[in-house]
Amino acid sequence: MAKLFSAEWMNELKDAWNNDPEVSGKLAEIGFDSVITCGFKDQEDPVGVFVVEKGICTRAGSWNGETPDWDMRADMDDWLKWVKKGIGMMGMGTAYATGKLKFKHGDYAAMIKDPRMAGPFVKSFNLMKDIGADELS
Repeated sequence: MAKLFSAEWMNELKDAWNNDPEVSGKLAEIGFDSVITCGFKDQEDPVGVFVVEKGICTRAGSWNGETPDWDMRADMDDWLKWVKKGIGMMGMGTAYATGKLKFKHGDYAAMIKDPRMAGPFVKSFNLMKDIGADELS
């Protein structure tokens, strides 16, 4: 299993994303373009990057200074819990409301109110469960 947010892991997530019509297909329908980064709340910079063009992830790997449209942060324990157990819409809302999931960039409230984005967003988190992860060292 690859380490969480490593280039290898991000590319496994890219493949899972692109192969899931409920994520890539639904986002392609609305022409979703975005640079998505992720990492840890206690770090200044993100760890991984995910570039999406018209719903399809065209590049994924280690963050290399890209400017994010979305930058999601959580503690390692929370990321690993979501990787292991997945998360639904209610769990996502709770994680955001309690500060377990933070957005340094991006408007979570606007996104979650738009069903064209909310469903694929939650589904993308559950793709992490499908690929699993090891803790970063």
